[in-house]
Amino acid sequence: MNVISKRGLKQLLKGKSSDVVTEALDWYKTAGAAKWECLEDVRVQYPDADQVGGMPIFNIRFNRYRLVVFAVYPKRKLYLKALLTHKEYDREAWKKWA
Repeated sequence: MNVISKRGLKQLLKGKSSDVVTEALDWYKTAGAAKWECLEDVRVQYPDADQVGGMPIFNIRFNRYRLVVFAVYPKRKLYLKALLTHKEYDREAWKKWA
């Protein structure tokens, strides 16, 4: 998968603790090497991933954070949209651009 972009991920990670940064960068490496064609493929590696519309949601740091991604599976592209705390995610404000 082509994850767009590592620089964008680093922007999302600014000010976050090192354990969140480490796990998110590990996710980036895994996603970049993956050959996901649908959510079922994603769930092989991330069984707790959810999907809202075309946006897979990944749990980071034991569900303390949610990584929201826009997936274009046929083109093998993942666009990073947001890294939210669980509380921010539950407010559902992110759904207006989902």
